[in-house]
Amino acid sequence: MDGELPPPPTSESGIFDVPVSSVVEGCRLPVLLRKGNIPTLSEDVWTLAEILSIKESPDRSGRQFYVHFIDYNKRLDEWVSEDHLDLRKVQWPKAGDEDGKGGASKRSVTSSRAASPPPPNSPAAPPITPAAAAGVGTRSTIESKGKENVKISDEIQRRSQSKRRRDQSSQPLPSPLPDNQPSKRSKNSSSAAPSPLVDTQDDSNLGTTSNNVGSWPQQTSFVSEKSSTDSSKSSQKPSAPRLTGSLTAHSDSNSLTRIKNINQISLGKHRIKPWYFSPYPPEIVDLPCIYICEFCLKFTKSEASLKNHLRKCLLPHPPGNEIYRKDGLSFFEIDGRKQKNYAQNLSLLAKLFLDHKTLYYDTDPFLFYILSRVDDYGHHMVGYFSKEKESSEDYNVACILTLPCYQRKGYGKLLIEFSYELSRLEGKTGSPEKPLSDLGLLSYRSFWSETIMLYILDWKRMKREEVGELPSTSIIDISEATGIKKEDVILTLSSMNIVTYMKGSYAIVLQNDVVEWAERIRRERKLRIDRNCIRWNPKDWSKKRR
Repeated sequence: MDGELPPPPTSESGIFDVPVSSVVEGCRLPVLLRKGNIPTLSEDVWTLAEILSIKESPDRSGRQFYVHFIDYNKRLDEWVSEDHLDLRKVQWPKAGDEDGKGGASKRSVTSSRAASPPPPNSPAAPPITPAAAAGVGTRSTIESKGKENVKISDEIQRRSQSKRRRDQSSQPLPSPLPDNQPSKRSKNSSSAAPSPLVDTQDDSNLGTTSNNVGSWPQQTSFVSEKSSTDSSKSSQKPSAPRLTGSLTAHSDSNSLTRIKNINQISLGKHRIKPWYFSPYPPEIVDLPCIYICEFCLKFTKSEASLKNHLRKCLLPHPPGNEIYRKDGLSFFEIDGRKQKNYAQNLSLLAKLFLDHKTLYYDTDPFLFYILSRVDDYGHHMVGYFSKEKESSEDYNVACILTLPCYQRKGYGKLLIEFSYELSRLEGKTGSPEKPLSDLGLLSYRSFWSETIMLYILDWKRMKREEVGELPSTSIIDISEATGIKKEDVILTLSSMNIVTYMKGSYAIVLQNDVVEWAERIRRERKLRIDRNCIRWNPKDWSKKRR
């Protein structure tokens, strides 16, 4: 144990210790959450958690409990010992549930957080008519284990295709949160200043959760920037990103798939603790560590087996075609049908860090784009994104992942930027699969806000020099210039809280702090895609299918 445990909270109805032997799966009770698990925690705290599984300790000294901390992401789930439980206030599963443990468990299967209520309508702005949404007659102003695991894998494989199609059904984009929506990443400010998205180096994953978003008129024009105090009267309070998502909403109801089954993986020079369940073969899930070849992603049982494999592995880079290289970074395009083994191993590895991912074996309809760092020893995988060969919704990303050892270094935005560059080469606008997870929404909003803001500032500066007056543009112009879909442009402008209604039209108010933030991003962001270094031609997959 890391020092002495803090005293557990006192029960409101008095202290009545429950025998630890009576605690069953599905119970909820306070559990000690270590400060090392969350960087923002300054001390250990007792937090309500749900018991998902119970097992004997390896040394037979007692029992261990696999717990999910309520209102926290599943990657914090862990095995704890008996002394981490507060047995003075236990919430028992509802009577009559299957196996006596369904009550508390069922409450946390869908989500640990409340869903976001719809945003309130602004009393100052009239409803947007279809004509206004189409840009007709409306203008806007802009101001600056064993068998069980085998069964699970088989079941996932049988259901994967149908479940994916159901998850990919067309849904509207998420909308900004109302003022009272809680957030762990940022708190709503009482000021009216718009909030550029939090972390400029945020790397994350995509998933599924949705809400509705309205439309803004298409035509806009540029006017001078205002200070924060000047525009505060006409602006709304800043919105925080959603805290619901597929990381909780699409978890499998089977309790075994809710429990991490891999203790640790070794990938190159990195040792990484997985976040979620992944259906690796049952004979390796109980091992202390799984050793994975960083070039072909083959998994082995021991370090000796890995070394033996590396003597035979002749693949110094991901299979497929290298379509980009600059400054020691490369992108490889992998066809899920031609390089099936690699694609399946990649999907199993990605599932350790993507809770919503459901497809592990059906890789034929997908293309995978691997980002790698190059040195004298070969290409070392940093992250990847995948997309469907044929997408009826023009999605340019299905799943996206930066490995934990490379996160918060700007690689996530590089992956997103590359996906949009490919869409531009295809002559279309792109968008990630909808709906987005909480972390995916954060990363994409950050990328969208930076890209759109820099475009607006550059466009405004250029047009002022050409015509000597404030120019006009539209949502569609922004979409075509940035490659971002019109709906995502609208979502971004709304979430940044810079759209307001004044003098009979919609206005985008660029406050000085937002302009300064955008210019700072331009200076500080080092990793960018050079489109001149892309060696790639789009393919018509519908013709190849015929």
